[in-house]
Amino acid sequence: MPSTSSGPPDQRSSGRTRLFRAMLRPSRSQVVVGVLLALVGFAAIVQVRATEVDATYAGLREQDLIDVLNGLAGTTQRAESEIERLEAAREDLRSDNRRVGAALEAAQTQADTLAILAGTVPVTGPGIRITITETDTPVDAQDFIDLVQELRTSNAEAMQLNGKVRLVAQSSFAEAEGGLVVDGELLGPPYVLDAIGDPDTLAGAISIARGVTFELEKDNAIVEVQELPSLDIESVREPVQPENATPELDTSTP
Repeated sequence: MPSTSSGPPDQRSSGRTRLFRAMLRPSRSQVVVGVLLALVGFAAIVQVRATEVDATYAGLREQDLIDVLNGLAGTTQRAESEIERLEAAREDLRSDNRRVGAALEAAQTQADTLAILAGTVPVTGPGIRITITETDTPVDAQDFIDLVQELRTSNAEAMQLNGKVRLVAQSSFAEAEGGLVVDGELLGPPYVLDAIGDPDTLAGAISIARGVTFELEKDNAIVEVQELPSLDIESVREPVQPENATPELDTSTP
C-alpha cells in the first residue's frame, strides 16, 4: 500500500523544527503582524461595546429622546437647587456659630470684669503704690475713705491695702487702737495702698492742689507715690451669696 504521508519523515521533522524555532524566535515582520492583529482586535471590541451602548437609545423615538433629556435637565436643576440650599444652610450655621462665639466671648469678658470689681480674683497691671507713714498724729479714717474714693473715681480697677485686704465698693474703715480696722481686719502703719490703673491719671488725681494728699500731709503724714509698670494684687475676697436679691430675667426679646 502506498504511503499517505506528505513527505519523508526527515522532511516532516525538519518542518516542525523550523516552526518551533519561529515561535521561539519570531522575526521582525512576525512581531509587526502580531501587534497589528492585536490592535485590530482591540478596535473591534471597542466598536462592539459602543454599538451596545448606542443601542440603548437607538430604538427610541424623537419625543422619547426629548423626554429623556428633559428628565436629565430636571434632575440637574433639582441637584443644583439642593446644593444651593445646603450651601445656604452651611453659611447660616457658620453665622450662628460666629454669633454664639461672640456672645460667649462678651459674656466671659463681662464675667472677668465683674470678678475684678468684686475682688474675687488676683490681678496684675500697671498702677501706683501709695505709702502713708504716720508721725505723731494717727491717720484719720475719713482721709483714707476720701483717698480710696478719689482713686475709684479716677478709674482704679483694683486696690489692696497692706497686701492683705482687697478694697471693693463695700469696704469699710474705722479708727482703732494701733491703726485702722479695714473690713474687720486691724491694719497698722505704714499703710501701703496698691491701685491698678493708668499710673499718670491715678497719681495726678491724688496730687491735685488741696486734694487728698494735701489733707493727709496736713495731719503730719508722709505720703510717697510710686508709678509702677506692673503691680500684683493677690489678695482676694470670698464671694458673697445674696440672701434676698435674685436676678430678673429679660424676656423682652425672643
